Amino acid sequence: MTEISDPPRYTFKDAEVRWQKAWEDHHCFDAREDQSRPKYYVLEMFPYPSGRIHMGHVRNYTMGDVVARFKRARGFNVLHPMGWDAFGMPAENAAMEQNVHPAAWTWQNIETMRGQLKMMGLSIDWSREIATCDPAYYRHEQKMFLDFLDQGLVYRRESWVNWDPVDNTVLANEQVIDGRGWRSGAEVEKRQLSQWFFRITDFAEELRSDLEKLTRWPARVRLMQENWIGRSEGMRIQFKICDQDQKLEVFTTRPDTLFGASFCAISPDHPIASELADESAELKKFIDECHRLGTSEAVLEQAEKQGHDTGLRIQHPFIQGKTLPLFVANFVLMEYGTGAIFGCPAHDQRDLDFANKYGLPVTPVILPPNTAQETFTIDTEAYTGPGICINSDFLDGLEFDKAKAVIADALEKQGTGQREINFRLRDWGISRQRYWGCPIPVIHCKDCGIVPVPREDLPVSLPEDVTFDVAGNPLDRHPSWKHVHCPSCGKAAQRETDTMDTFVDSSWYFARFCSPRSDQPVDQTAADYWMPVDQYIGGIEHAILHLLYSRFFTRAMKKTGWASLEEPFDGLFTQGMVCHETYQSESGQWLSPDDIIENDMGMLVSTADASPVKVGRSEKMSKSKKNVVDPADIIESYGADTARWFMLSDSPPDRDLEWTEAGISGAWRFMNRLWRLVYRYPDGSIKPCADDACPETVLELRQSIHKTIDGITKDLESFRFNRAVARIYELVNQISDFKDEDNQSSQAVLSEAIETLIVLMGPMVPHLAEEMWSKIGKTGLLANQSWPNVDPAMLIDEMVTLAVQIKGKLKGTISVRRDADQSEVEKIALEEPSIAAALEGKSIARIIYVPNRILNVVHA
Repeated sequence: MTEISDPPRYTFKDAEVRWQKAWEDHHCFDAREDQSRPKYYVLEMFPYPSGRIHMGHVRNYTMGDVVARFKRARGFNVLHPMGWDAFGMPAENAAMEQNVHPAAWTWQNIETMRGQLKMMGLSIDWSREIATCDPAYYRHEQKMFLDFLDQGLVYRRESWVNWDPVDNTVLANEQVIDGRGWRSGAEVEKRQLSQWFFRITDFAEELRSDLEKLTRWPARVRLMQENWIGRSEGMRIQFKICDQDQKLEVFTTRPDTLFGASFCAISPDHPIASELADESAELKKFIDECHRLGTSEAVLEQAEKQGHDTGLRIQHPFIQGKTLPLFVANFVLMEYGTGAIFGCPAHDQRDLDFANKYGLPVTPVILPPNTAQETFTIDTEAYTGPGICINSDFLDGLEFDKAKAVIADALEKQGTGQREINFRLRDWGISRQRYWGCPIPVIHCKDCGIVPVPREDLPVSLPEDVTFDVAGNPLDRHPSWKHVHCPSCGKAAQRETDTMDTFVDSSWYFARFCSPRSDQPVDQTAADYWMPVDQYIGGIEHAILHLLYSRFFTRAMKKTGWASLEEPFDGLFTQGMVCHETYQSESGQWLSPDDIIENDMGMLVSTADASPVKVGRSEKMSKSKKNVVDPADIIESYGADTARWFMLSDSPPDRDLEWTEAGISGAWRFMNRLWRLVYRYPDGSIKPCADDACPETVLELRQSIHKTIDGITKDLESFRFNRAVARIYELVNQISDFKDEDNQSSQAVLSEAIETLIVLMGPMVPHLAEEMWSKIGKTGLLANQSWPNVDPAMLIDEMVTLAVQIKGKLKGTISVRRDADQSEVEKIALEEPSIAAALEGKSIARIIYVPNRILNVVHA
């Protein structure tokens, strides 16, 4: 053997650079279509090039890399690409703050982050690298926009929009979080602008129904999308406006509560409200105040319910002579339903709050089960549960679900209502008033209207000579870029100065990776081979925005001939966040981990002035709270494999991970323990002995080897990375404890154990595994090595634990040979002291034996 008493430490700095170069030189991870092999497309959500990778990136890309390397070893033709989600406001903010062009800032960040990611040793096909800000990418996006336009999937109209007054751009509803812009945090306003929209609502029903096909998606993501799409069955009711010819249309899912209606309300953006505001300064002022409130449902739910009585009255469709006041209300959104509601205060909390504020009647019409009608009242809390209809004329006594059908029939019979399916989902507004985005390829001509840019003139590239010295869109004030001639009539015209929402860029990049150098958006042969993405990995925060948009975009691509499938991602995994303790000074300032130290008394103090430090709860790493750890520092101090190992080992991958110094130090110690095992590797090639001639200790280690192969294979298939890590620990312990004698069988099983261990740990710590593979004399790269096969015979335990019962009650257990015959098992059981004592003086009537499971003794 080559074992030495004090083996050297693992020199990761030399090894990691060397093996990364070897993989690159041998083009190990370059993907090519190969119809003779099964494909596997693994993809992590591509990053925004902010300038440096963070620990969330390390965790995300480590997971994807483990899957990619594992599948490759299992014989799959693996595609594992990388690109950059490179458009967006941060680049424009940097331009304003640092006086640097967004393109220069972005490309420099890409170069920096590419180098950092390569330090991690990821098995990425870098030849397919793309950046969404590259005209070579976005010219295809522009071409597909024009194809969508031809198919009626794109349109332009005046609409009320969410306006971010800091970023000076429009936001989609999904980008408004608690009434604030998702990036700037500024309070969102409402403005009316001409906007471009994608008809995502054309696919609302199939986007919802097809969720059930996504069996390899987390249930909560599917539920979030289903709720966002929001399919609802209800009635569209036409209410007559008293003394007028027009009618008020209301969509409701609760027509059974119609007899409890005490008011109607319309959105501040409803056409009727706009007409009335032209004649009423007071109403116009109220509408302006509503526009400053914000647009998200969450904000409107929390805000005080306010309304303006229009003076109009609405005729109740069933109660003769009853009229309802019509309000303009701040909690009614034009984007949902018809922009109008009828209010039943007794059975909707929002309506009740409004009714109580304005002194409107509250009439209960649904009686809860086991409740007396004469004592049932509504005060400050609405009843929203099931029950029997009361105070509802011909509905009285009906279960509320049955009442829905009865009143729907009645409304349809009298011609004042129709059954209707509605969706919460709205069309996707993609116009953004900013420079650093994909230009929308249309031209506005006074005579011809909207004219598509000729496809041969694509891409419509961004001008480089722009300024950011004032707020607003630089394209709109550029002296020459927007001035063109109409492609149709040749007269003076203007380019569209809005650019596309950056979520458009990320809604098809996964398809571009299939053929990133194609002269078309996708090469259909390549896309048909690689798509769909077999395993997509990313954060739960993208459950609605990115994932829903990508599902729509793929369907739109199919409709325009650029895709052959509807669902882009077959499997989805959402990883947890990386967290760290937070620290604050005595004055309340946030401190970074580098700003604190432990003093001689074991207390954490500030490095600046030795003052005590307050330790807060562990939270997601963020710059604002300074609880971040720089991956580059960790890789420099411990190596990429140590960081990868810690990310995989500490907790289940779908849960948050707590970053600790003790954890990373422990991972580094284990890397060195793994390294020392190569110094136990036997010299030469030794053939194993026949199993029936091997000592028991040898067979035990062989069984452990193959159980570990079987277990880790299943763990990696099911994303139980932390369990796979635990199995590596267990096998290392068994190898370390193995007393290898100087004989053929011992040397052979030790050789098998160490070789297998190296292959199994390869996807998780690839540099160390390559170094160990080379050290034990193996030729060729471990990255090209096949996954070890399981010997099924080694998964069967020779001994089993058998339960022994007396009259059906457990009295003890015994260890017997697997499949031992009954006479042998009876002898062992009856000689077991606890069993013998329990049966002393008793006559055995019969014994029931279930092989390998139970022996039940029945006495007289």
